[in-house]
Amino acid sequence: MKQARGNVFLAGVGGQGALLASEVLGEAFLIGGYDVKKSEVHLRYGPKVFSPLIEPGSADLLVAFEKMEALRFAHFLKPAGAAVVNAQEILPPSVATGRERYPENIAERLAGVIPNLYLIDALAAALSLREVRAVNMVMVGAASHLLPLPETCYLEALRARLPERIVEVNAKAFHSGRALMAPGGAGR
Repeated sequence: MKQARGNVFLAGVGGQGALLASEVLGEAFLIGGYDVKKSEVHLRYGPKVFSPLIEPGSADLLVAFEKMEALRFAHFLKPAGAAVVNAQEILPPSVATGRERYPENIAERLAGVIPNLYLIDALAAALSLREVRAVNMVMVGAASHLLPLPETCYLEALRARLPERIVEVNAKAFHSGRALMAPGGAGR
């Protein structure tokens, strides 16, 4: 997927840090010399980008912070697109109150519709750092393997976008996500 232009769709439940992840990714691409347009969950990069909107069937990469959200937005991917999905399950209110059931076999269903699926346990990686709020940077680190930027662009973006006191833990989370996707890592 490492190409000169692309479309990244971020999907998550409120409070998971998808917006900050989008900010960091956008900043990393700017640092890397790309033109970037983004909305809250759409990010497009290339030599020149005119609109942030990603049409269904045109995303190169789906970064999903929760399994059901990945299933819900899988139709945005190109047929050969890739998805980095957090294995976490967050119950929506309708499920938590018992009115509905959480869908079964989501991982299998995702594998059936996304040929390039990377399912990772970003929550466990963040918890190992004792910082549950770093799940988003674990996801950015994992996704970075599929994007055309050197690692230094992401780390510089973290320093540019985050308060200094939390840069270190977020950099560790980023590296943890990269390790999950490295050969022999837990992703796939």
